[in-house]
Amino acid sequence: MALQELRVNKLRTFLSLFGITIGIFCIIGVLATVDSLKNNVQSQIKALGTNSIWIDKFDYNDGGKGGFAWWKYYKRPSNRYSEMQFLKANLTQAKNVAYFVPNSVTAEYESTSVQNVPLYGVTEDFYKIQDLKISEGRFISDAEFTRGSPVCVIGAKQAENIFGIADASCIGKQISMNGRKVTIVGLIEKRGTEGIGFQFDNCLLISYQYFASLFDVLHAGQNLIIVEGKDNVSKQSLIDEIRGYMRQLRKLSPQEEDNFALNDIQLFSQVIDQMAGSINIAGWFIAGLSLLVGAFGVANIMFVTVRERTSQIGLKKAIGAKRRTILTEFLLESAFLCVIGGLLGLFFVWLLTLFLSSIMPFPIFIAGNIIVMAMSICVVLGVLAGIIPAFIAARMDPVVAIRSK
Repeated sequence: MALQELRVNKLRTFLSLFGITIGIFCIIGVLATVDSLKNNVQSQIKALGTNSIWIDKFDYNDGGKGGFAWWKYYKRPSNRYSEMQFLKANLTQAKNVAYFVPNSVTAEYESTSVQNVPLYGVTEDFYKIQDLKISEGRFISDAEFTRGSPVCVIGAKQAENIFGIADASCIGKQISMNGRKVTIVGLIEKRGTEGIGFQFDNCLLISYQYFASLFDVLHAGQNLIIVEGKDNVSKQSLIDEIRGYMRQLRKLSPQEEDNFALNDIQLFSQVIDQMAGSINIAGWFIAGLSLLVGAFGVANIMFVTVRERTSQIGLKKAIGAKRRTILTEFLLESAFLCVIGGLLGLFFVWLLTLFLSSIMPFPIFIAGNIIVMAMSICVVLGVLAGIIPAFIAARMDPVVAIRSK
């Protein structure tokens, strides 16, 4: 009977269900996009080290305290390699301590030249903290780190840029890096587009000792000391121990403030969660307005339906239909109408995910719990929209209803 009503009154049904469709489209679209973004960011943060503290000039959370005071941090001293060595030797709660310094170079191979290639000078523990995957070849050996040998590992995308390939045939080839020859010993497994942290798909990665022979390290870029805590150590306890040693190294008096920042990498996750919460609220607000309009539209359909089928209702009651039977019939019909609107909205969101996935740097997907939630909203909304018309139908006097026209 519900399907028949839809076929007979196409325009009325479309206008009434349009609000439901738009509301479900808004809420599923927003939740699916935000969830996909969060999952992408979380995976990137996890790759940076789940229990890591980054020692830097800059406080990554300062932007949330009323503006980023870059002039305050710029004058701070850069992290030194000797400070990393001291921390590695003395920190009791750290599992790994690494030094990282970036730059950019021009990489050349035969007739191919690629400019602004990210170059990372790192120490041995960096490989362990970042959990780098080498798809071909190997990572830089301890002996090569110590001697500062001219060897490197290369990102998969950069290998394609330079050689046109990203496989085992890259291993052993020499490239010119600002006029210096380096031999490729490993190929980093492709990770995909990265928005946070390091550009491992595009980088050249060399030992710190070799990096220091090429550049002025203290003025090369953002020198980082990355500390990974032991599994059974709390983040705050690790921060306290690092702060004590860093203040000792920098010879700071008790009255002086820190001239370094200890950044918990999980702060990125908290910032993303806050942004996602704000976007979700906006999505729920827009969806709520659309769903409210849609609910009134469905209620209007049900009032008209009860009016048109008054004589049928009277006949059913005359031959023994109980109130709850009539009530259930109209509530199911109302819920069915809302579910149809929700399914249309879900279909349009699915089309949207296909489009966004083709242009966004990460895949957009619709989680199962979001679909269940959306359909549950449709059913509840349908019951609420149809409750009054259904009660009116259930309470009709059969004689009066049969005689109506």
